Amino acid sequence: MTHGMRTEKPPTGGVGGWRADATRYALLPLRIFLGVTFIYAGLDKLTDGAFLKDSGAGSVGDMMRTVRDSSAIPALVDLALKNPAGFGYAIAFGELAVGIGTLVGLLARLAALGGALISLSLWLTVSWASDPYYYGNDLPYLMAWLPLVLAGAPVLSMDAALHARRRRRGPGHQG
Repeated sequence: MTHGMRTEKPPTGGVGGWRADATRYALLPLRIFLGVTFIYAGLDKLTDGAFLKDSGAGSVGDMMRTVRDSSAIPALVDLALKNPAGFGYAIAFGELAVGIGTLVGLLARLAALGGALISLSLWLTVSWASDPYYYGNDLPYLMAWLPLVLAGAPVLSMDAALHARRRRRGPGHQG
């Protein structure tokens, strides 16, 4: 009895097989994690009675005053200190919008850019003095947003559904 090489290919999940599917879905866990985390962070801030105050224990104002001198850009902190509660609301609603956009994949690149900018601003202010630098959580979040800025949400997203709908309608469709 001779043994030959197996020449037939195993069944695949479509064009390119399981590796192609894994590649297509590779950013989905990151999208889910960042989306849920930013929704949670935004809701947490909005429901925290102390956070959205100009001063007092746990307030955004006191946090900003605490990190002002150790931040990379004290002028950014000074800007936030002009209206700490307004800044707190802006961050909270920004995190909520970014989280929802990322989770459902609507304007996903724009949402990811917003998440990256929030993470960048928090890294340069709140967690800048973390020593060693990798103890601060805002820098890893910034890096996690970058693949989504570049790739968007090509699968299981509103963006993908809208793209498929436009493609089905054809280039000359009006209306």
